[in-house]
Amino acid sequence: MRISFPEHGLSKSEVLASMQALKSGDIDWKRGRAPLYVFDGGEDVYEMGRAAFFEFFKENALGGRRAFPSVLQMEEQVVGMAIDLLHGDDDVRGFMTTGGTESIIQAVQSARDYARSRGRTPKTRFNIVAAASVHPAFNKAARLMDLDVVRTPVDADLRADPDALARAIDDDTIMIVGSAPCFPYGVIDLIEEIGRIAQDSGVWMHVDACVGGYVAPFAAMIGRDIPAFDFAVPGVCSISADLHKFGFCPKPASTVFYRDEEHARHHAFDFDDWPNGRFYTNTICGTRPAGGVAAAWAVFNHLGLEGYKLIATELMDFIDLYKKRISEVDGLEILGKPHLSIVAYKSGDFDIYAVAEKLKEKGWLPGLVRDPKAIHQMMSLVHGKVFDEYIADVEDAVASVKSDPSMQSELKATY
Repeated sequence: MRISFPEHGLSKSEVLASMQALKSGDIDWKRGRAPLYVFDGGEDVYEMGRAAFFEFFKENALGGRRAFPSVLQMEEQVVGMAIDLLHGDDDVRGFMTTGGTESIIQAVQSARDYARSRGRTPKTRFNIVAAASVHPAFNKAARLMDLDVVRTPVDADLRADPDALARAIDDDTIMIVGSAPCFPYGVIDLIEEIGRIAQDSGVWMHVDACVGGYVAPFAAMIGRDIPAFDFAVPGVCSISADLHKFGFCPKPASTVFYRDEEHARHHAFDFDDWPNGRFYTNTICGTRPAGGVAAAWAVFNHLGLEGYKLIATELMDFIDLYKKRISEVDGLEILGKPHLSIVAYKSGDFDIYAVAEKLKEKGWLPGLVRDPKAIHQMMSLVHGKVFDEYIADVEDAVASVKSDPSMQSELKATY
């Protein structure tokens, strides 16, 4: 759609008023209506991240090595603290990126080039083996690099079936994946078992901890039963973890880590055949906001272990209550045994999407799972503030749908 460029500029107040008007149709995430996209660690964390982001609003993280050493220093410190959190040793290497998809794409690229460096050539095409529940970013990476993704069934507990993964590995497999947790069901795969399969087969193992990487360690610290998923597990070669999810840092900010220099050396882009000399970046993006780096550094230092553990305590207590209250609604059942803050619930008695449609009418944006049909929530502290209101609306929606068992919804699951 073509739109004429404005002839005359507007004042700041006019522009901001127009933006506020545009936002009037957006989902009210501040009142917990969004089941994903926004992650809340409390007002003080929001203000800290916002202030730090705008302190470095104009700087470019691309110039960290030459123009803005402060940005490079903060980035290295964020990565170093994260390595410590994920039980990495001094050999582990890490990098900041702009999001989980970029982290995953770079890990896949590194695994592909690692295989090439060891003299491997595919019989047909290199492939990635992962459960059906793995994030679509792996398919996006595969499309960019002419790879295949072999998706295997999940087990009865909705976690990746290690035996199915092992059977799917062939001579062209360059990566096997485990999720911590997977997005559809919120369960952490059996990373230790998958790690053993990776070691036995000599295949690179990646852990997608984009959701759990910055909440699972703190949940474990406060005594929650969190399965091992990080560099403490033999066989894990790389990990992706999003700072802008449960690290509660402003977008865009993610991280990717490698077991050692040998696995990390294919990560960077290094090009020297042009007039301006060497072009070296650790991200797919060239220019990227230094504000994302500065804000992550600020939030890490503002919260520290103590602050993150307090958030984890509040969040996990709320999730316990959420699961309990949902399970008490007649006809609803929690999918699997979610380990962290992603919870989905289904019904064997009525169309759960019809319940979602009723919730949508009340102003909630329904998150949906397609297989099996379920309502899906990835929750942070903002959802705890409206918990009673949400449960009341769920109960009303269920009662309405049960009063007309033939009610069917035409909603479709989208991310």
